[in-house]
Amino acid sequence: MDDWKRANTDWFRDARWGVMTHYLAGQPSARAGVDLTPEQWNAQVNAFDVPAFVDVLKEIRAGYLLFTLGQNSGFFCSPNATYDGIVGVHPSRLSTRDLLGEIAQALADAGIRTMAYLPSHAPAHHRTAAERLGFTPTWDARAWGLTPGSYVREGLVDERLTDAQRNWEAVIREWSERWGGAVSGWWIDGCYHADRMYRHDDPPNFRSFAEAMKAGNPDSIVAFNPGVKNRVISHTPYEDYTAGEFNVMPTAHRHHKLERFVDDAQLHILSFLGEYWRAGEPRYADDLAIAYTKYINSFGGVVTWDVPITAEGEIPEAFVKQLGAIGNGV
Repeated sequence: MDDWKRANTDWFRDARWGVMTHYLAGQPSARAGVDLTPEQWNAQVNAFDVPAFVDVLKEIRAGYLLFTLGQNSGFFCSPNATYDGIVGVHPSRLSTRDLLGEIAQALADAGIRTMAYLPSHAPAHHRTAAERLGFTPTWDARAWGLTPGSYVREGLVDERLTDAQRNWEAVIREWSERWGGAVSGWWIDGCYHADRMYRHDDPPNFRSFAEAMKAGNPDSIVAFNPGVKNRVISHTPYEDYTAGEFNVMPTAHRHHKLERFVDDAQLHILSFLGEYWRAGEPRYADDLAIAYTKYINSFGGVVTWDVPITAEGEIPEAFVKQLGAIGNGV
């Protein structure tokens, strides 16, 4: 490879485990838009109790937090002038409060790191944003929730979505530069079309995407999610850790070796403690959740557990209890 050097992931390994919350205007991976106005979204974001949320993460001894900026609905919990300048929708679906920035700073003061979640593309269920950002492929992007024929293509759009990628990188760069060292990592969802979009020698590509995320903090660690697989893989040499999305927890066997580095990327597993992402009651007994976390830790790996969260930023008590058990057990 070229002169690229992966970030140091020792802090991530040493954290051992962390918490993810899908703080969104709708359900994760929703197949339709949400019935919400920008005013209602701002009221929801403004009601988020950051000190209380941080106190819970301190209480359960979380190693870090992975927090969503937004997803398919187009409602994001942080302002971004670059995004608004391109999309041009008023009032904006981006909150006026920089919620992720506030959380990151409060957690940094408490000695807990913050990582940001973002899709690899424009919100699929906000047609105006998808069209103006240029995420209007000629190929089938139903894996993103973009149904063919559901959008209008403005001008020429190449196979790689070059203009769209550059727009998205500029949006991410603004956030990264604003937060600087307060944000220690990124988890990018939906990198399903890597051969078309990112595996190229010239930008935009995986490298330029990673550089945008690291613009404000060159030590930031990044991962690109290829989707749920049957084994842990590293999607690209330009990621620092594995995205590791699983519905059923992977184990080592003759055809699936687990060790700290997977093709030089830090071993990391991401799954949900509930019945699905941000949904249901705990599906594991405490002892099993603890044991699996320690099992992955034994290879030098890291586990991120997703739990539900309310509009006000509260984690349900059953999950606080289980996360506390993991914190104590690990």
